[in-house]
Amino acid sequence: MSELIERVAEEVRFEIGHLEQLFVSYSDLLPGARERTPGLVEMTALASVVHSFYQGMENIFVAVAKRLDQQLPTGDHWHKDLLAQMTRQTAKRPPVISTELETRLAVYLGFRHFSRHAYPYFLDWDELEKLVVPLHEVWAEVKRQLHQFLDTLGSGRGGPA
Repeated sequence: MSELIERVAEEVRFEIGHLEQLFVSYSDLLPGARERTPGLVEMTALASVVHSFYQGMENIFVAVAKRLDQQLPTGDHWHKDLLAQMTRQTAKRPPVISTELETRLAVYLGFRHFSRHAYPYFLDWDELEKLVVPLHEVWAEVKRQLHQFLDTLGSGRGGPA
């Protein structure tokens, strides 16, 4: 494995570790959200988890874009463009995620943008619940696809033959 690929793999594994810790740290809070409507303080904490979850995803995508693609999108929609970029195979790498997962993650990206610019008391549980309840399932699929990406990258089957 080349030094560049190993560096990217280390960065991806580092972020996966932090995301795992995020779920461990909030393991008492997340299941409770399925059972009852949380109050403002709990909703604020849950919003922080969702925000941090997508931030971890974007950290991974930025590392791949900068190091392997050597091209980080610019402009007003660079976050969305970066997410879309991760679904495409390049000469140096396979797709990082599927287009189906891109669609699911786009909702988390949108929420992250909202939560950065809104006061917590504007949070709507009906909307936040749609992100919190499936979060473990989405994370499991993200991990599966990231590990598949790393396996393919490490095997030298990165880009087109």
